[in-house]
Amino acid sequence: MSERVEAEAGKPQAAPFFEQPRVEQAIIPVGQGIPIGLERVSSRELGIGGAYGTWGTGYDNLALRDFIEQRLGEAMRDDEVLNLAELGFVGRHHLPELSDADHLELELEVGARLLREAARSSGWNPSEVEGVLIGMSGPVAVDYVAQIAQRAGIPDGALKVSVHKACDGSMGALHLALNPNLAVPGQRNIARELQGKKVLVGGIEGLSRFTSRAKDKNALQLFGNGAGVIGVIPGKTMTFLVGKSHEAFDSEGLLEVRMFYPYSGPQQTGQSLVEVSEPAPDQMRVAGKMHEPEDGSPVVMAGLMGMVKLFVRNGVQVVSDVVREYQALMSSRGTPEKSIAVAIVHHANYKINLLKQKHLNKEGIRFPMPWLLSEFGNVSAASNMIAFLRQLPKIHAGDHVLFDGFGAGTYYDVLAVAMGA
Repeated sequence: MSERVEAEAGKPQAAPFFEQPRVEQAIIPVGQGIPIGLERVSSRELGIGGAYGTWGTGYDNLALRDFIEQRLGEAMRDDEVLNLAELGFVGRHHLPELSDADHLELELEVGARLLREAARSSGWNPSEVEGVLIGMSGPVAVDYVAQIAQRAGIPDGALKVSVHKACDGSMGALHLALNPNLAVPGQRNIARELQGKKVLVGGIEGLSRFTSRAKDKNALQLFGNGAGVIGVIPGKTMTFLVGKSHEAFDSEGLLEVRMFYPYSGPQQTGQSLVEVSEPAPDQMRVAGKMHEPEDGSPVVMAGLMGMVKLFVRNGVQVVSDVVREYQALMSSRGTPEKSIAVAIVHHANYKINLLKQKHLNKEGIRFPMPWLLSEFGNVSAASNMIAFLRQLPKIHAGDHVLFDGFGAGTYYDVLAVAMGA
């Protein structure tokens, strides 16, 4: 890892995740046994807790090449091997070959454990939870959130929301839980419904399964398993200030992703690419249109520069818009000096985040954007939640935090919140 990345990531993250002292390990009895590691984090000051972790075998950057060659059944050329340390990653976690039934059982157990541990870290019993919102790129089952909630002991009447906006999924979920202005007329207003209630929000990404049949060597090197779930009480422990949800269809196919979820699509030009449905009275699905690979593979990338082109330009604009709105709100409240304490940014890769920061600085926008994940790889919708939980001990009551989510599609959810019980 370069000195600059290591300085940003911090020494504790350089060790393999399963070897870190606060990580609790177990074996899930699927296949030959799948290792899982979870860490719980809580802040009594803020009234917020959560859990994050990963499952599968850990591969550092050197060992990853052999794993991918075995998965593809062919050798990789030296020029196909990414400099992953430069991109901020030192490891990620993958699975052996499993049956569809084993994949389902594994991810149901992973999800249920995450929900139980996140509730526990928040000081709640699962029976007290009234809402569960989970972002995921390629769900292992269309009713995945309902199944893990039931397995975790969450009441049947709790609202379950699945958000499929690729890497933006967890931030889309958090935005829905906090911002009442997102609901369109005639649509269920999730934020108003969950105001003052105990809610679990997160991202659960079994990307080793998702990419297991991919042929794209960049995707196979970048993505890995990961999950993070937090417990919040909207309007109490986390209060919405300003935010923006933005979509700009990836017509060039710079990051093509297959939709493993029901999606009927916009009925006419100009309609939102996000479809909201209610498959059951206690369930909602928020599904975003993707530019899908023509060959039916799970994911195809145009290359790292394609990702930069895809996310940075629109991402900087959305963040700038939200910051200007935030500054106007602070001025209207008579506290123009109040600033963003920290930004929790999706960890697509370190270079993308550095470039976003550089462009934002040119606009006069400056706040800390710490790099907080190194041993997971890109874990899509899970990354913001893991990053937030790792930053949580440094956040104080009254701090204002910016969440910056972006993902294939392309989708952006950027919001500023006030912290504290």
